[in-house]
Amino acid sequence: MLSQYQTAFLKYMEGQLPQKSPLSLYEPASYIMQLGGKRIRPVLALLAADAVDNSFEKALPAALAVEVFHNFSLVHDDIMDEAPLRRGKETVHQKWDANTGILSGDVMLVWAYECLNSYSGNLFKELTLLFSATARKVCEGQQYDMDFPNQEVVSKQEYLKMIEYKTAVLLGCSLQMGALVGGLSKSSSQSFYNFGIELGLAFQLQDDYLDAFGNPETFGKQIGGDIIENKKTMLYLLALEMSDSSDRDILKKHFESTPSNPSEKIEQVKNIFLRSGAVEEIQQMMKMYTEKALVEVEQFSINEDKKKVFKAFALELMERKL
Repeated sequence: MLSQYQTAFLKYMEGQLPQKSPLSLYEPASYIMQLGGKRIRPVLALLAADAVDNSFEKALPAALAVEVFHNFSLVHDDIMDEAPLRRGKETVHQKWDANTGILSGDVMLVWAYECLNSYSGNLFKELTLLFSATARKVCEGQQYDMDFPNQEVVSKQEYLKMIEYKTAVLLGCSLQMGALVGGLSKSSSQSFYNFGIELGLAFQLQDDYLDAFGNPETFGKQIGGDIIENKKTMLYLLALEMSDSSDRDILKKHFESTPSNPSEKIEQVKNIFLRSGAVEEIQQMMKMYTEKALVEVEQFSINEDKKKVFKAFALELMERKL
């Protein structure tokens, strides 16, 4: 069922890609937009609009706004992280240069807002207010993420706020924008936003877990990447809190080191994650946030059959079937 939304979105997106001059500004924007990905955010916007109004076509501009913004943030994130690859292909700054990446990212942010010009009146105002608040939080989340390596102590609450702002709010925004376009009011569409927040938190915590314990063939990333980069993920924070003093000291030393061959470091850190009980704890947290997301679905002003679609989406996303 979700494939119809993805197909419709991709067709719409292809017709909206910038064919303007100078090419050196717009070609990188088209390039990043066509690199692929699951298109989860625009699909969620279309799903919500369809669930509310039995029609998703009028939500296509809002869905594109979210996807353009998401990809704009990736262009700038990749520059900050000095990342060479994105979805298996060269990043924009690698294929062109950093200055081109910065400027093309900037014009994508403008483009994202222009997508919302398809709407008018109170709907335009509500969408723009929601979109702006979300965009600000995404930037704040990225800054928190950049600050953490320089903080001696990062609390679990700070970490949850970071992943909520950096990842979950855009899922919530996508869903609420779709519900608003479908005709719901700001208050009656709030549960759609909440569903996205809870599901986004569960998904990002699962990402932390899979980075250490996932199957490299299905996870799509290097296993132990966060450990190599000394990232203070939730697994690390839980292990730090739950370990005895000996393991805590070993963990801290590992996260201050960058060995040329990190395989032993990865193995020792994973063993501490297991010994401390951090693995069971993060799995409980993932389950808790997924269940909270499913509770929000019950508040949706839609019929029961359509609620089942959202529940199935949540479970499939957490099983990495999407």
